[in-house]
Formats: sequence, structure tokens, C-alpha cells
Amino acid sequence: MGLLLGIGRLLAGYLTGPSRAPYANVPTDESALAATIMTGDVLLVEGRQRVSTAIKYLTQSTWSHAALCVEASGDRPLFVEADAIEGVRLVTSEEFAGLHCRICRPVGLDEDEIDAVTGFARAHIGDAYDLANVVDLARFLCPTPPVPSRWRRRMIALGSGEPTKAICSTLIAQAFQSIGYPILPEITQELIDDPNCLGCVRDILHIRHHSLFTPRDFDVSPYFEIVKPTLARGFDHHSLSWAVVGAQVMP
Repeated sequence: MGLLLGIGRLLAGYLTGPSRAPYANVPTDESALAATIMTGDVLLVEGRQRVSTAIKYLTQSTWSHAALCVEASGDRPLFVEADAIEGVRLVTSEEFAGLHCRICRPVGLDEDEIDAVTGFARAHIGDAYDLANVVDLARFLCPTPPVPSRWRRRMIALGSGEPTKAICSTLIAQAFQSIGYPILPEITQELIDDPNCLGCVRDILHIRHHSLFTPRDFDVSPYFEIVKPTLARGFDHHSLSWAVVGAQVMP
């Protein structure tokens, strides 16, 4: 076990180093992010680390990391995130400077529920990162790993599962599940026992295990509103300054 832990730490140090892969997406404006984000929002991040390549491939998504906003007041909102080196920690929005981000906002939560979600995350500050998950990710860190699509989600959820260890998306999933807020539940249907509504069915939601959640799930979830800081602040395309080439405006 000690050997595996040591290997995990070495891999974590390597995988969290900068990636040489091109970074095509436009970074999110920090001031716009600070002015838009709200306590309880999930921030998705397109990372620039080596491990980001593996996560984005396995999830077939832009997003490789997630953090929960636990305090939105001031110029530097506070987030709880799970870092492969430092474990679960509290960081400011500066941690995501220069990165492409997206805000996913839960809908209809009251103040007590938001406090419960953020309190759950805060209570886990200091927990270790699940290094078993790092070992799993390292096996698939190559340009085109031969991994069938039906296995990808499982492969990113092969960590130890110990309660004092976490990865970014599983911790946030647990926080929302603690108040019964859905992310991507499994849905089955059953007939309603009502003589006035023969053949009527209702949806029954089943909680998926938190280890199966990835950052992209908050993006595709029908229960989280997608908020883009640039648009939320009143985007006006007429105010843009385009380059002029010859007598034409480009593009």
C-alpha cells in the first residue's frame, strides 16, 4: 500500500505539470467571473495540466476540473477544490486565472440548502486526494488510448473510494446529493396507481454513485443553468473593435 501511495504521489507530481498540448479556447475574464459567480455555483475549468488531457479524453469533454464556489462576495470568490498534490483545499478565483471556465448554477435552492452544500464541501477541506484515481488516469495518458467509449466513465472512477479521499467532481456531487439535488440521476418510469389516469406513468430518480460523476456532468445536466460571464454582464457585439485589413474589416 505504501509503495502504491508513493507511486501515486510521483505520478501526481508529473501529471499536474504543464501540458504541451495547444490551448485553443479563450480564457475567461477574471473580473467578469467574479462579478457573475454566486455562492453554490459549480465552476468548470479546462485545465492546462498533463492530467487534463486524460480527463478530457475519457469524458469526451472540454472540462477537466470542477470547483465549488463557497463564497462569492468580493473581487476574489472562494472555491473548494480537490487538488492532486494538496488535496481538498480552499482557493480564490486567482487559481483559475488564464483558463477557460464555465459556470453551472443550480436552480431553486434556498439559503439553507446553499449553506448545506457549501458547508459539506468546507467540512472536507484537508482531505487527501484519491491518488488511486491518479494511477488510473496515468494509464490512459497517451494521444489515442484504445479505450472503448462504454468503459471511459468507469475508468475515471476507479479510485479507492475512501471517505477521507476525493477527486474534484465526486466531492461536489456528494455535496449536492446531501440535499437531494439532482445532477444526472438514472431515471426509470412506473405506472401511477390512479383509476382516473389509466396508463399514466411517473419518473423515479435513482441516485448514481458519486464516484461516477465527472466535470462534464454538470455541463450537460438539465438541472444546472449554464452561465457565461461575458454574456451575463451585458454583451454588445457593436462595441467590438475588429482589425482592418486594406479597405475591409476582418473578419
